[in-house]
Amino acid sequence: MIALTSKQRKVLEKAAHHLEPVVIVGQNGVNDGVRDMVVQQLAAHELIKIKFIAFKDEKFSLSEELASACDTTLVRVIGNIAILYRESDDPEKRQFHL
Repeated sequence: MIALTSKQRKVLEKAAHHLEPVVIVGQNGVNDGVRDMVVQQLAAHELIKIKFIAFKDEKFSLSEELASACDTTLVRVIGNIAILYRESDDPEKRQFHL
């Protein structure tokens, strides 16, 4: 997990604006399946969105827990959407050079 400056956070938020959520948190909450999906999606994409259909009251704490468990950075929670970022291990696949 990396610490982001406000400028880096702004760049990632702008890049995430057009993205559709690839992970949905429903009535089962944040379970192993959701964690596995986040890890899988972050391997394919550096920046993802997670939508909270249920557990909207706990979205901040669940987003932080998910980011910590998946070794990723929580960029921001906007509405019921969390934006997560993890730099790609492959330098050729990196979209953002922060």
